[in-house]
Amino acid sequence: MAGAAPRVQYLAGLCCPLGGLASGKPRVLCHEAEAFLSTGSELVYVYDLEGGLLTAAYRFPGQVWYLELLAPRRALYVLCARKGIYCLSLDHLSRRSTSQDDGDSEDGELPSSVIPVGPDACVLPDASLCAFTVLDGTLVTLVQGPTQWKMQLFECPCPGGDPQPGGQIGEVELSTYTPPAGVPGKPADPRFLPVLCCMSPPASRAPHRHLWGSGSFTLKEALFGLLFGVDATLLESPVILCGLPDGQLCSVVLKALVTSRSAPGDPKALIKILHHLEEPVIFMGALKTEPKAEEAAEETLPGEDVHFDCLVALGHYGRMLAIKASWDKAGNLVPELREYCLPGPVLCAACGGGGRVYHSTPSDLCMVDLARGSAPLDPTQPEEGPGGLPPLLCPASLSACSVVTLSVSSRAPEGGTELLALSAKGRLMTCSLDLNSEAPGLSVVSRANTGQKIKELLSGIGTVSERVSFLKKAVDQRNKALTSLNEAMNVSCALLSSREGPKPISCTTTTAWSRLQMQDMLTATCLLENRSAFRLGQGWTLCVQVLTSSSALDLDSAGSATTYTIPVDQLSPGSQREVTLPLGPGENGTFDLPVTVSCTLFYSLREVVGRALAPSDSFEDPFLDEDPPNVLPEQEGICLPLSRHTVDLLQSLRFPSLAPPCTQAPPLRSPADPVDTFLEACWEPGREPGSQPVGPASLRAAYLPPSVACIKVSAELLRAALEDSCSGVPLCCATLQWLLAENAAVDVVRARALSSIQGVAPDGADIHLIVREVAVTDLCPAGPIQVVEIQVESSSLADVCRAHHAVIGRMQTMVTQQAAQGSSPPDLRVQYLRQIHANHETLLREVQALRDRLCMEDEASSCTTAQRLLQVYKQLRNPSLVLL
Repeated sequence: MAGAAPRVQYLAGLCCPLGGLASGKPRVLCHEAEAFLSTGSELVYVYDLEGGLLTAAYRFPGQVWYLELLAPRRALYVLCARKGIYCLSLDHLSRRSTSQDDGDSEDGELPSSVIPVGPDACVLPDASLCAFTVLDGTLVTLVQGPTQWKMQLFECPCPGGDPQPGGQIGEVELSTYTPPAGVPGKPADPRFLPVLCCMSPPASRAPHRHLWGSGSFTLKEALFGLLFGVDATLLESPVILCGLPDGQLCSVVLKALVTSRSAPGDPKALIKILHHLEEPVIFMGALKTEPKAEEAAEETLPGEDVHFDCLVALGHYGRMLAIKASWDKAGNLVPELREYCLPGPVLCAACGGGGRVYHSTPSDLCMVDLARGSAPLDPTQPEEGPGGLPPLLCPASLSACSVVTLSVSSRAPEGGTELLALSAKGRLMTCSLDLNSEAPGLSVVSRANTGQKIKELLSGIGTVSERVSFLKKAVDQRNKALTSLNEAMNVSCALLSSREGPKPISCTTTTAWSRLQMQDMLTATCLLENRSAFRLGQGWTLCVQVLTSSSALDLDSAGSATTYTIPVDQLSPGSQREVTLPLGPGENGTFDLPVTVSCTLFYSLREVVGRALAPSDSFEDPFLDEDPPNVLPEQEGICLPLSRHTVDLLQSLRFPSLAPPCTQAPPLRSPADPVDTFLEACWEPGREPGSQPVGPASLRAAYLPPSVACIKVSAELLRAALEDSCSGVPLCCATLQWLLAENAAVDVVRARALSSIQGVAPDGADIHLIVREVAVTDLCPAGPIQVVEIQVESSSLADVCRAHHAVIGRMQTMVTQQAAQGSSPPDLRVQYLRQIHANHETLLREVQALRDRLCMEDEASSCTTAQRLLQVYKQLRNPSLVLL
């Protein structure tokens, strides 16, 4: 096939979307000197092949999915997505286009106006139609049900007559399928449309068989009987062949389907499964592969049928099925089925003369020849018998790429073939092939043809160069994606396998105070360290979630979460990346503590793999992306947790008294407090000379004594837990240093060996931490137990609660660690513990009763109840129990 080099001629340029035309929806049909084009949009174009111009453009109410031509009746049937089937008369089209465009039009330009198609042209309104074919007086449709495909038959109206169909005359349900995901109540458009075509026997006595649509073929009697059985042959009935998106090839005998409406029986008996390609069927057709049959076809009169001896079907990913009648070793006619693997994905295909099939891929337009090998398999069989299929197909390149639909033109010169094709850029072109020459030979070229030959050679070089650039770009992007995926796999394995001990990639969180825009801000600094041997490149993102707790003063308020995403740009082994985030105050001027800071590494599959499947220059070659969202898994990426850190009140305390005088922080301005507002109202500016100044702070201290919370811990338990930091340091000092270990002032506390300290909370309230050793005598029968008492004092009850919560959290972690080491408590007085527990149960019941009473009492009587409730809370904050 070396001599089958095409001569490409561009005819017109059509409108197309920015990303180029997608495969599956565009259509090209030829009829005499006219071509009917659809790009998958709402427009259908009419092109005059002899005049070389677009004569008309028709706008339909929806996207055009399919075209079929009924040439003897000069009718064009159009399937609109989610609308139905429309019918236009070609005579009406010719008259209308002639009246609207009498002048010349340049290539690539639209006609002077776009003609809208109204609802009166709709012959079958149905939103679930996906495919159809036309026979004389019959319209065969394929409907997409909720879970099944359904084939329906209607009486087909004539163009210009009653627009509504005459009525349904048959129906059968095909195989089940899984509907694509979509918006509830709005079904998603199918990615692949089913394919319908009609096969008829040569002896069919159906009236007006020549009035069938462009998707109909007449098979030889031997092949028809072997494929569809005796019943279809005896009935001399056409057979509807259906190719489904799941790969099934099934057939329905038309006359049996019509009679089943009057005498219904088993619907499964009407359907015959011929084959399963295991990939979406995108094309079905028929060929003439016998040399003698080809010679007879050349002598066929214009009004006679052409009998085909081979049935072909192509799948989207390149699997091709060919079926023909052949001799077996016993001398019997049997159906011969062969599957071939062609380069894919296949975008479109067409059957030509001489047993040739033309199919397009994103990078090439190819041709395969099924007539080679059509000699009889057994020399002893009659010469007039059918031959076999070739064992292997070798696609021949036609040096054209990105063809989304094509059709074999009937205007081809003798000994050649002319293809009418539509490219992804919306270019209508013809490819003329000379199939008689087997090898390129020398020819005498006149000077007049030299320029044309040079143009053709340059066009071919440009097409090949463009295809090579497409493939090179796709290969480079896929190689980068594979490298990135390999690194992501290595990082994931390293993190997941190091659950014990230090992680190769870690993220530590520290807190600090800073001043921003005349306001004190509490910030968290996340330090991402890569101590592994792998690089974090494209696709990696550090996600930091800041989760605040509910307000202590508002029990009905809920916490809020804020997530920060920071792209990790080329973090090499041994490198660090630091991110600082604000923790407070919030919009209301308050601090919601504690705050949980969670750090996670996220690897985006859509960013890496999606780019590889969808090249950046998708306008140039949209088919290198075969719908990436369906290829990718449901998850959009990989999440790898790194750390979880809780910022509590002890970490956010500030200690102005510890700083040198020249570096002391300015006083904090706390938000407006209702109590301070009341105390300020009590402050009389006209006080007597020499009297003590009375401000909100002194009034609070005088009339509102500080709230106190106390926690007692066994000294022996603390020594065991703090043995590394306790050597040479008093236990009380070591305990205070342990509580403030994550505070920025811990080094000063350690240097001064403090056992008590006064700090300032984020809201400006003073907090006093006191650690001292005491003896408890009533708990153990063996004698007093030395315990460490941690006392929290503050005039703000909310801050006391937050500090108490922070201390209890550290104690729980310490007790859990010591319990894992096998430490056991001393002997205790059980009766004493039971009495303490009973006292606490009584206090808790009283708290519930007081809170219920507050909801029902008026403002005057609720004051006493609130005071009692505060006293009970103080008792609960100072238990007699010791943490052992």
